[in-house]
Amino acid sequence: MKKEVIAAVLPDGGRGLGIQLEWADTETAVDKATAILQREIYRRFHEDPAGALLYLCFCDRDVPLSPSLDYWRRFAGCFAEKLIRTPDLEILRHDVEVPIPAEEMGHALESAPLMTGSEYLNMARLEGTWQWLNHVFRHAVKGYPGTVAAFINTYSPDIHLVGRVFFHLVENKKGELPFAFLATYSTGLNEAGASKHLPLKHALREYADQSDKLLELLATVHAAARRSALVADLIESGELFHPLAWSAREAFDFLKEIPLYEASGILCRIPNWWKGAAAGVRMTLTIGDAQPAFVGMDALLSFNAQLVIGDTPISEAEARELLAAAEGLAFIKNKWVAVDPDKLRKTLDAYDKAGDLIENRGLSMRDALRMQLHPDRIPGGADPDLDVTVSNGQWMTSVIQKMRNPDLPSEARPGKGFRATLREYQKKGVNWLHLLHSLGLGACLADDMGLGKTVQLLCFLSAIRSESPKQASLLVIPASLIANWVSEIERFYPSLKYDVAHPDIQPRKVVAEKTKKALDQLDLVITTYALARKYEWLRAYDWRYVILDEAQAIKNPGTRQTKSVKTLKAWNRIVMTGTPIENRIGDLWSLFDFLNPGLLGNRTEFARFAKTLKEDTKGYGRLRRVISPYILRRLKSDRSVISDLPEKVEMKTYATLSKKQIVFYRKLIHDLETALAKSDGIERKGMILAFLMKFKQICNHPDQYLGTGNFDEGDSGKFERLRDICETIHEKRERVLVFTQFREMTEPLSGFLKGVFGRSGLVLHGGVPVGKRKKIIEAFQDDEYTPYLVLSLKVGGVGLNLTRASHVIHFDRWWNPAVENQATDRAFRIGQKKNVLVHKFLTQGTIEEKIDQMLEAKSKLSHEVIAASGENWITEMDHDELMNLFKLTL
Repeated sequence: MKKEVIAAVLPDGGRGLGIQLEWADTETAVDKATAILQREIYRRFHEDPAGALLYLCFCDRDVPLSPSLDYWRRFAGCFAEKLIRTPDLEILRHDVEVPIPAEEMGHALESAPLMTGSEYLNMARLEGTWQWLNHVFRHAVKGYPGTVAAFINTYSPDIHLVGRVFFHLVENKKGELPFAFLATYSTGLNEAGASKHLPLKHALREYADQSDKLLELLATVHAAARRSALVADLIESGELFHPLAWSAREAFDFLKEIPLYEASGILCRIPNWWKGAAAGVRMTLTIGDAQPAFVGMDALLSFNAQLVIGDTPISEAEARELLAAAEGLAFIKNKWVAVDPDKLRKTLDAYDKAGDLIENRGLSMRDALRMQLHPDRIPGGADPDLDVTVSNGQWMTSVIQKMRNPDLPSEARPGKGFRATLREYQKKGVNWLHLLHSLGLGACLADDMGLGKTVQLLCFLSAIRSESPKQASLLVIPASLIANWVSEIERFYPSLKYDVAHPDIQPRKVVAEKTKKALDQLDLVITTYALARKYEWLRAYDWRYVILDEAQAIKNPGTRQTKSVKTLKAWNRIVMTGTPIENRIGDLWSLFDFLNPGLLGNRTEFARFAKTLKEDTKGYGRLRRVISPYILRRLKSDRSVISDLPEKVEMKTYATLSKKQIVFYRKLIHDLETALAKSDGIERKGMILAFLMKFKQICNHPDQYLGTGNFDEGDSGKFERLRDICETIHEKRERVLVFTQFREMTEPLSGFLKGVFGRSGLVLHGGVPVGKRKKIIEAFQDDEYTPYLVLSLKVGGVGLNLTRASHVIHFDRWWNPAVENQATDRAFRIGQKKNVLVHKFLTQGTIEEKIDQMLEAKSKLSHEVIAASGENWITEMDHDELMNLFKLTL
């Protein structure tokens, strides 16, 4: 595998552009020039972020880079282009402020590729980055002793600043000829700091005795003349120094050469209509003005084609009149139009084909949406000369607005038996799911981890439960999540008729029968990704919904697991994931191929589309517009969410024991019962506490109990759940604190997490020298991304400030809320700007779960009792109570 440098956007800013440069595997061959450039960029960003930013502005744009890194090179390059085109830059120097229009900033945001951290990229982030670019340049050039041009040439010797000459073209509505041309030159800055201009003829008088100065002023004009006959003629005739009235043909010849003039260093001021698509005739396709007879991807939509100039419709006859005219500028509908016969002929041909499509068969919703992504599906094909805009009609626009804005859908009332009280954003999530249900469209619920996707899905199932016909839904999940789902169902929706299809869980009669009649009596069947491939009866049933949790499990379309899941039959589909789905473009296709098959085209079509993105970055915007209505993602930092959340969101994370853990746990129960029969008094108390420690070790990992030191992931349910959670944390480039009460577990946990995150984190325990602890804390708090810090609970509870963490994991429990809360509080202090998600690990059916249940019920315990006595209260139990506490219940 080859390596390439990628740019990941960090959630809480970071160095320079707020990105983290990382090495990643790539299947694409990396040529020598790319290898050299990406190594240099990587080195600079880690040694001198500010200097690296300027290097990125001016570095070679022809050398291929990864899409994410190339995006930031293009964004920084946009700043560089505007900088070198700034009039009087040598005079302004460090006082320069390079602006960017909001429209251009919007285009920059829209053209962002799918990359790690895409969800953190917004207008505010880009605007802040632009200001940072301004700041870095001003600070650097202020201390430079030479000219601005010399400073820029230290980064790129081939870049030249614009000259002082400007070309102006304006409409001449009062003259006999329709356009006027004038060349001017800058004479410095006025009191407001703006450039002062005079007609170029004044330069002849100003530099009458200084021919070298005049030649220097006109250097950019002579450079343009070497490539433009029009400019050469203006110089030779002397007309360059006078105002000129031009015909439409002369203006058209000038406008076509604008890129040439600008490349020579001449700034051009021209009419706005030439800058956009409004300069010519184009075709618009409006889809879905009226509500279709039925809903779903196969619904037939109304479809209309129209020819327009700008926003003004024209008839086919008017367009054909323009076609008869010569190439150039024509005045029609009170607008100037660029007439390109070949381009206009293709547009009219596409218009005819669109008419045939309307007349013969109409357009399905799937085809309409796919057309917006794949231009080759538009009538007329994907000809680059064809100017076609696809837009949604009145009904379609209304529906898409509701799908994109969870505030708009109508309220969906929870069904009977649903017990949870939802937060406001969760209610909106249920309403959104119900809207897509009513439209027969697949939905992706992609809320941040900890925002309650499970409870929203259960509420949705309760809301549609009464609808007929009776038909079960299927939930496919990783095996490590079975305990979590069962716990949530029993807590929030105990009347849901469900069963679990898994050999390690005693099936109810319904799943055991595996018949349609039996399954129709259920609301939900739960199984795993592995078993969905194994059990043929799951593929034989027509499910109401197939629901995937941790749906990134099907991101690879070529795996047997993915292919098997996609063969499951269902009326509709829902996927759930806390992992951003827009990080990798290949993963995205596989997910939507399950969710709304055909929406993104087939695999070959999408691969072809993906290849075009390198040259046509606008394709990213088209892709987002197509997929965004089907994705609901709220972040913990969203304003609509953060006010609805407490500072700490605490959640229980259940892990199932591995087979190896079960064997050791059961043997230890037998040993405990034998030992209890032989001990009493103080000896009994000490023996019970010793056994309690061993049970905790087994729940963590059998190798901690055995002392062997291997710590294989598959031998511990907690390690598997730790991977599930931390993979999502890594996808978001967030940071996590992992607490354990056992010092001997800190290094195994760190070694395991290094494999999950692909980079080292930090470890802090009582054995770390006091002088080194401060450096560890500073490293975790630094802008450089450090993904995790593993702490022993006691050292973690004293004098630490670790506010860069947005997650806290209690890998094992002290059963003393005061101690755990003190440790958790390291992650947020005064000034903390993020909500903290606290994961409390519990192994299902073990003493960990039972003590947690006792704490919840407060039947025999209270926080005060535990705080005062620690775990000694367990030693006061009688024989039967003790054995019941330690008994394994699976």
